[in-house]
Amino acid sequence: MKLPMTLLSLALAASAGGASANPPAPVKNVVLVHGAFADGSGWEAVTKLLEKDGFTVAVVQQPETSFEDDVKATQRTLASLDGPIVLVGHSYGGSIITEAGNDPKVVALVYVSAFLPDKGETTLSLINKMPPASKGIKQTPDGYLYLDPAVFAADFCADLPKDKAKFMSQSQVLTAATAFGAAISTPAWRSKPSWGIVSGSDRAINPDLERWMYKRANSQVTEVKGSSHAVYMSHPDVVVQVIERAAKGPHQ
Repeated sequence: MKLPMTLLSLALAASAGGASANPPAPVKNVVLVHGAFADGSGWEAVTKLLEKDGFTVAVVQQPETSFEDDVKATQRTLASLDGPIVLVGHSYGGSIITEAGNDPKVVALVYVSAFLPDKGETTLSLINKMPPASKGIKQTPDGYLYLDPAVFAADFCADLPKDKAKFMSQSQVLTAATAFGAAISTPAWRSKPSWGIVSGSDRAINPDLERWMYKRANSQVTEVKGSSHAVYMSHPDVVVQVIERAAKGPHQ
């Protein structure tokens, strides 16, 4: 029996458009991972903006006692959420999410002025590839790294208010030097889409290194000219825009 032409056309249109009629809903979970010499409180402005837009946000407070401990802390936070997640890392946090991002819940990675190591690479090997402007990293006798308070504002957060920068230098989290020497086993960006933010005036990570790493990973790149390393604090609106683009896909 032949269908009338109008009904046949409608049937074909419905069949052809079925896949796109109900596109996957945007991801609504975001996990934020801070970098070295800072803590999770720096994500406050980003968190508030994301929550205002309906996202569920979790902030990792990794101990920075070893790379393994930091990855486990991130995995613990990922496990606390239901549904797909955008995983975000700042600075050394980029190395952490590169390993922890292999969690099946993670559908997208966002690197904020961050390291993006490949298999076998370490944070330190990337630093040595293109050294940063800062020479202020010091080491304690028991093997922990910190950023000299005398240069903290200039090298980490030059575009933040002076009183805020001073307190950050006083409250910075020291990082085990061994964490920078830990090699990546399985880089998540090899199998998942990534977005990268370049801080144009970054003194803690060479901006050219950020550009090179993001290009290698085929990340979608946003550059914030004139921004310090602490772009997530000085330009939270830009960071949120990138995270929300990652939440919309494409996801593998």
